[in-house]
Amino acid sequence: MISKRIGYLTATLLFAALPATAQNLDTMSAKELLPLAQKEGKVTVYAFTSRIAKVEKAFEAQYPGIDMIPFDMSSTEQIARLKSEDGAGITNADVVYISDVPVVIPELLNTGIVQNYVPPRIADRLDEPFKAPLLAQRLSTKVLMYNEEANPNGSPISNLWQLTTPDWKGRVVMVDPLQRGDYLDLMVEIVLNADGMAKAYEAQFGKPIALGDGVKSAGHQFITDLFKNDVVLMGSTDDVNKAVGAKGQANPPVGFTSYSDRRDNEDEGWALQVANNVAPANGIIFPAVLGVTKKTTKPAAARLAIDFLMGDDSATGGDAYKPFYVAGDYATRKDIASHPDAVPLADFKAWQIDPAKTAEIRKEIGDLILLLQ
Repeated sequence: MISKRIGYLTATLLFAALPATAQNLDTMSAKELLPLAQKEGKVTVYAFTSRIAKVEKAFEAQYPGIDMIPFDMSSTEQIARLKSEDGAGITNADVVYISDVPVVIPELLNTGIVQNYVPPRIADRLDEPFKAPLLAQRLSTKVLMYNEEANPNGSPISNLWQLTTPDWKGRVVMVDPLQRGDYLDLMVEIVLNADGMAKAYEAQFGKPIALGDGVKSAGHQFITDLFKNDVVLMGSTDDVNKAVGAKGQANPPVGFTSYSDRRDNEDEGWALQVANNVAPANGIIFPAVLGVTKKTTKPAAARLAIDFLMGDDSATGGDAYKPFYVAGDYATRKDIASHPDAVPLADFKAWQIDPAKTAEIRKEIGDLILLLQ
């Protein structure tokens, strides 16, 4: 009897001594992950939003002794950096918070650089498409925005084809699609919705569209005409926001940027507003996803950070989700309602991207834009 007890005790101690990576971390609650994460001591997060700095403060307040180290970089930069580090046998990031899913899936997930993790606490609060292939924390946007101070009666644009007319020559701004993947995804989505673009053309100009020589579709034609109309390419969304939203302008441009950037109107002196009622759509809506790097040395802290980023159990997600509970961001959790100042998701006119279809023609559209620049 004594020998059996000793054997059981020995087995128990051996299991407890196993490294965290050998335990089934994916099924652990945050409470169970916490002591393991505290031993790891820190977690490094690559994030495509500057709001990660606010998450850092909230996370460290809730979990003293675990240092969150955030790096704010675009999704395009993240992908390049993660691939480079992996090739060199280096793992700096533990958590990846990123958009540009059409590239993330083939280049980071399918290659084994990142892996999916869905916290058990919130699994039943998400629809299946938001749980795989990577966990979607929220829906973000790249949509047409205008200056509401200069246009108090609403958006000056009701049809995307207006952006190709002389009235808007040199007065449409966006980030270079060859520098930011979400802007390239926007251009791709316009091509994927070529039938809608053709109908919108006829609605705007009163006649069917006539494609130029060698032009494949109405979507291709729109991109061609937009660039020929001197679209202004900028280095960052902040540049776009300032150009469009700065107060005191008599005749401001319109531009494609993030709807959620309206949150900075008061601090920055902007008058950004979303142009929602635009034919055939005002832009795109797409997931911001989370993943654990497969070779992380902080597997418990990484999972704890992802659990935190998904918000607490309150109706608004609490301090953890507060940076993202703004008009223009839409929670993927069914139990977190959209911000009261936001256009309801059901009424939002943006196209929701299909990552697989986007990936199929992404290079083609990138080549077209390179030719047009």
